[in-house]
Amino acid sequence: MPAVPDLRRLSHFVAVVEAAGFTRAAQNLHLSQQALSSSVQQLEKELGASLLVRAGRRISLTPAGQTLLDEGRALLAAAHTVARHTRAAASAQPDEFVVGHSPAISNGEVYRLLEPAIAASPMTSFTVVQLFPDRLVSGVQDGTVHLGLRRGVVPQERLASAVARYDTLRVAVRSDHPLAAGMRIPIADLANETVVLWAPPGTSYYSDFLVNVCRRAGFEPHYRVSRVQGCPPEVAPLTDDAVAFVTSPPGPAIGGAVTVVDIDGPVLVPLQALWQPHTSSAVRDLILDTTATT
Repeated sequence: MPAVPDLRRLSHFVAVVEAAGFTRAAQNLHLSQQALSSSVQQLEKELGASLLVRAGRRISLTPAGQTLLDEGRALLAAAHTVARHTRAAASAQPDEFVVGHSPAISNGEVYRLLEPAIAASPMTSFTVVQLFPDRLVSGVQDGTVHLGLRRGVVPQERLASAVARYDTLRVAVRSDHPLAAGMRIPIADLANETVVLWAPPGTSYYSDFLVNVCRRAGFEPHYRVSRVQGCPPEVAPLTDDAVAFVTSPPGPAIGGAVTVVDIDGPVLVPLQALWQPHTSSAVRDLILDTTATT
């Protein structure tokens, strides 16, 4: 059977790379530099691959070292998660399942996703937190977020992912806007409107998705990046005096100040689920199995 990396030596290797050398890493780990160097050399011997190029006190990664760094971080994070789950199972405390979601997804939408899992998991406590995409990804990577939810499909190299479901895209406008009078509007009717985005195109896959929806309807959208971040998407017509793509139900919203209108089509937008690789979770499986059939 091929050798697998020793987790302690793997953590030493990652520490050396992150500290850009053995001297500082040894200080951070409270080890002698000789012991740390020996640990990394033993890891190289176990794997049968050179991981670092040493030039005096400077180091650089070999292709094998870069691969181990990328995948080893995920492995170490998963090991911490496994240890945390094991300690929780040995205690009388209820399991905790943390769900993070981007601002483009409302708390209400998240609850509807989780509701079957909540009912089926009476010994699990659920925490839902809103996070901007960069913090969402880092939270999933380090295991503090057990399931991340975001709009659009973002390629992932270091996380496991799947499309959990597709939601119907709609348009939110001020209730005194002429478009609010219709039950259903073509996307082309937005050609002369300003559309709110939560990040500039090119920096957000969801923004790119929304811009492409407009382009497929035959126009290049006028857009504005919202000046109010973290609030429900339906408030954008009030805070930015523009129209906004949302996934909330049609009808009045925000106390009647906003109206959500259906789009001719319809247009479906994916909801991507992210989780830590090398881990298992019955609650996560239940959520994904349920959402896949919704």
